Amino acid sequence: MPVLPKVKVPAGARVTATRELLARMRVHTVCQEADCPNRWECFGNGTATFLILGARCTRRCRFCHIQGGPPELVDPDEPRRVAETVAELGLRYVVVTSVTRDDLPDGGAGQFAAVIAALRARVGDVRIEVLTPDFGGDPAALDTVLAAGPNVFNHNIETVARLTPQLRDKASYLRSLAVLAYVHHRAPEIPVKSGLMVGAGEQPGEVRATLQDLRRAGCSLVSIGQYFAPSPAHHPVIEEVSEKQFARYRAWAEELGFRGFAIGPMVRSSYHAAALHSSAILPY
Repeated sequence: MPVLPKVKVPAGARVTATRELLARMRVHTVCQEADCPNRWECFGNGTATFLILGARCTRRCRFCHIQGGPPELVDPDEPRRVAETVAELGLRYVVVTSVTRDDLPDGGAGQFAAVIAALRARVGDVRIEVLTPDFGGDPAALDTVLAAGPNVFNHNIETVARLTPQLRDKASYLRSLAVLAYVHHRAPEIPVKSGLMVGAGEQPGEVRATLQDLRRAGCSLVSIGQYFAPSPAHHPVIEEVSEKQFARYRAWAEELGFRGFAIGPMVRSSYHAAALHSSAILPY
């Protein structure tokens, strides 16, 4: 079964310029830290998903390539650098995510709010999607992020309930649903989004049940992509999901009333996020 695919780096000045800008501004991206297979396409388009609060995570999920280890100090200048990078790239839609910071009293929610504020101040009418950790289910942390006014709130359920203990360190399927439901009821004007991987050992019926749970929690946007193992030490790929099965998942998402969905082998949570926010049902 496949591990993370080796993607040839395309030639092009935009890829080089994007990489050099990120290095110069000392800005992390999940594209690089998680070794995303779509990163060269995104860099070629001058886009990236920004990773705040350092590059080391306090959790060690068995599907994720981001390094664990002692977390870094919260950098008060990080919001400015992210905003300057976005301005230089000319982006009008930005995805901001983070490592999980269980060591911080607010889980890093204050830094999300600071980045949103810096982006609004520097780039004006930029649309901002946040992809947050669960913050331990803390409503105060969620309120901090929501008060900053993101355009989309994303928190990934990642996998089906049965596989959550195997794949997600210190996480809870029910807690993730509770986070999504809280955001939906607290700020109904903000679209709620989630995503999951397939091919990790789940059954199709479990995927359908997860989609139903997400709709009940108030999710209107969803992404589903093939799981690729970052290394042989990670959770193995159990199945290379067929296009026929992905088509079935797309049909279920439409049937269940998701306003927008991106479903296909190479889809990741932030992939074509702007189109998904625009209520497009993406034809993967």
